[in-house]
Amino acid sequence: MVLCAVALVVAAFVAWSMGVKPVSTSGSGIFFTLDGELMGNSALSVTLNVLCLLVTGGMMLALNKVFNYVRAVTHLFASAFFLLQIAHPASLVSFNAGTLLSLVTAVAAMPLFAAFQDKHSQRRIFLLFALATAGAMFNYGFLVLIPAFLLGFLNMGVLNLKGVLAMLFGLLTPFWIVLGLGIASLADFVAPQILGIWNQTGDHAATLLLILTALTSLLGIVLAVVNLFTIMNYRVQTRVYNAFFVFVLISVLIAICIDYSHVAVYLPLLNLMVAVQIAHTHTLHTHNGYRYVWLLLLIVGCIAMAAANLFTP
Repeated sequence: MVLCAVALVVAAFVAWSMGVKPVSTSGSGIFFTLDGELMGNSALSVTLNVLCLLVTGGMMLALNKVFNYVRAVTHLFASAFFLLQIAHPASLVSFNAGTLLSLVTAVAAMPLFAAFQDKHSQRRIFLLFALATAGAMFNYGFLVLIPAFLLGFLNMGVLNLKGVLAMLFGLLTPFWIVLGLGIASLADFVAPQILGIWNQTGDHAATLLLILTALTSLLGIVLAVVNLFTIMNYRVQTRVYNAFFVFVLISVLIAICIDYSHVAVYLPLLNLMVAVQIAHTHTLHTHNGYRYVWLLLLIVGCIAMAAANLFTP
């Protein structure tokens, strides 16, 4: 994991020094718009972006130590996340909405998991739905969290009448604050601009991004299905935790297909969910002597894709 973290830092600053164009995550939210780069200073932006990615990996480690959703002592989900991020250098050279979305998801998983069968989790429910709605005000990509949180809390067995009211208040409160304080008005509403994957054309960089997204998505789907047969035999609490990651994975895949023009927003979160499945696959098949071969193939593939992105005109 340490080597992968170092490789992430090196890859980010090499790409930045080579003048790689930052990934475009520009997209409107309900009332506001986030620019592609969230900071004007490029050196500060790449530094903050790398730190947030490292913190995201660290949060997944902390989450597993507390809730043990991967039933083994492993740091592989952080390692795999860093590797998958390296495969797309353009997402490393600036602090962007995609990085923020993955960080928010990793942080939000902690209170969500803590709500398991706790009938008094209304504050957690309110907080997470308010967080998702607040993010969607700046970028519609944060909407993928709402169905994932809904299914997650339903699966946790805590979405009773009080929980539903807490969810509704969480969804409405950011609007109440923004409109009530006059920060925005209904005239500022911006409808989402959706362009499906079937309408996409582009240059070599866009083609490489499409290939990378397709391969990562396929890997996530295959591993999630393979892991499902073993995870179904786990105790209920562990199954519920892992179901949340599957809900997020499905939400992200649907969002990518429907709103591919903003794929750069969803890609880091997709990488994070696929990394969880990679960790499961590795730890569930300890009897397989060839499991390290697949990790080496992952490393080679990510490095090859990063090189292709760096040196493609």
